[in-house]
Amino acid sequence: MTEIVTTGAASPPPRARQSAPAGGTSRRRRRPLGRNPLGLLFSAPYLVFVILVFAYPLGYSVWISFHDFYFTAPGAQVSRPFVGFANFITALTDPAVIRSFGNVGIFLAINVPLTVVLSLLLATGLNKVTRLKGFLRVSYYVPYVTASVAIVAVWLFLFNGSGLINKILGPLAPSPSWLINEQLAMPSIALFVTWKQLGFYILLYLAALQSVPKELYESASTDGAGAIRSFFSVTVPGVRTATVLVLLVSTVTGANLFTEPYLLTGGGGPDGASASPVLIMYQRGLQQGQPDVAAAIGVVLVILVLGIAWLQNRFAGGRD
Repeated sequence: MTEIVTTGAASPPPRARQSAPAGGTSRRRRRPLGRNPLGLLFSAPYLVFVILVFAYPLGYSVWISFHDFYFTAPGAQVSRPFVGFANFITALTDPAVIRSFGNVGIFLAINVPLTVVLSLLLATGLNKVTRLKGFLRVSYYVPYVTASVAIVAVWLFLFNGSGLINKILGPLAPSPSWLINEQLAMPSIALFVTWKQLGFYILLYLAALQSVPKELYESASTDGAGAIRSFFSVTVPGVRTATVLVLLVSTVTGANLFTEPYLLTGGGGPDGASASPVLIMYQRGLQQGQPDVAAAIGVVLVILVLGIAWLQNRFAGGRD
């Protein structure tokens, strides 16, 4: 008897791998100008502007800060040897430079919180106004676009020893007066800058408030939340991105403080109490002929501002 062995069904042969067509139809085309070359064309002028006005001067300033640099006649060939950190040591051991960084720290501690709080509150109020909305918005914005020289003249009239503010305060007026008082000079400048630039930040918050859904306010009202509760639960989280922007812009602007102490206090007085790092850079670089030391001060200022901006974005912006 023949034994029949039953085997399983034969497995089909493996499917042959299909090779990619020789013509490379599945290969993506590489575009040297990106997916949208027209957008690159439109952004090219601004890119050139950033390189010429910001990137190149910043890089050149870093190079100057590490060399023995001084101004010469156009076309003159002179040696500018590498000096390492000598300019930074000269800058950071100068008491006037150290005090200027402390002054701008006082300025930022007053200006930045006031700017954020006042601009958000005023923008929230203006967003609810139905009458004279355009007039009120323009009124807040006018000081920002007005020349600083004109506004400084008004503030000098108000805050000098015999000015209107001291007459109103009477015996409560400080002595020495506001702008010649070592303790009050920089806070007075901070208040002035806050008032002058407030309109710009109000517009930023007004634009951000337009993107907050009205349904959130209706839901909060349905849950029994009042105006203050809705402000902290809906408005503040809704404009968080704008708040980070206001923090960054006001910090960068405040760190570059120059015009106000130069005009209000006669160049950083009294006794350097209102001098800012940028004002010291101007004095060292142009008036005293030490552009290498001035560049070192500028590099230190940039590093500090970048550090502050990173902290603000880290803790105020979260993961956004």
